[in-house]
Amino acid sequence: MLNYIIVEDEMPAREELKYFLKKWEELNLVEEFDNPLDTLKYFQNKNEIDVVFLDINMPSIDGVSLAKLLLKLKNDIKIIFVTAYKEHALDAFEIKAFDYILKPYSEERIDKVILDLLDEKKEKIEHKNVLVNKIAVHDEDRLKIIFLNEIYFIEVLDKECIIHTKEKCYKSKLKLAKFEDILPKDIFYRCHRSYIVNLNKIIEIDAWFNGSYYIKLEELKDKIPISRGNMKKLKEIFVIK
Repeated sequence: MLNYIIVEDEMPAREELKYFLKKWEELNLVEEFDNPLDTLKYFQNKNEIDVVFLDINMPSIDGVSLAKLLLKLKNDIKIIFVTAYKEHALDAFEIKAFDYILKPYSEERIDKVILDLLDEKKEKIEHKNVLVNKIAVHDEDRLKIIFLNEIYFIEVLDKECIIHTKEKCYKSKLKLAKFEDILPKDIFYRCHRSYIVNLNKIIEIDAWFNGSYYIKLEELKDKIPISRGNMKKLKEIFVIK
């Protein structure tokens, strides 16, 4: 999931951009602003934003100057300029903006930018997964390092993530969505909104009730639910006809 904000002082342009972006489930609109000063104030207290769609011609601070300030606060954000003026493209290039979209908006052009964003995110995750095969978990008053292949499943319980291994359960402050991002996709699968399961540990997929199913894992008695929407993907993974 990529969190984004829109900074655009003209409401019609802002609404049109939101319309084109809302179809992407991988994107999450966190906030929208009609002036740069409120944006800057917001960024000084928030750090969860991944992408900024930013107009250039705005009152008080132009978009290029605002982008430079935002990059000082968070140097890994992606700046995507949305403007009616071609002449600022060089400025955008100099600050290493991710992209530069000209108005009037083209759905095809916006789609290309989003696909580029998602491809870059995927590459970063895959690179990280190649390098890291361990994870830190909380074990009472200390941090313990465990191998990823020790994890049987992860569940959300009372707003905390519980990591289940064969011998013990551990708590983590990470969100389940974060685990979904960092764990290798070919080994771990989010079978339910509250569960991620290690595919290599599955020994049975059994029918439950109302057309739903549950997973049984080797050496554990837990029953892991599979949401109806995710059962189709699981069937593809295990070539179930």
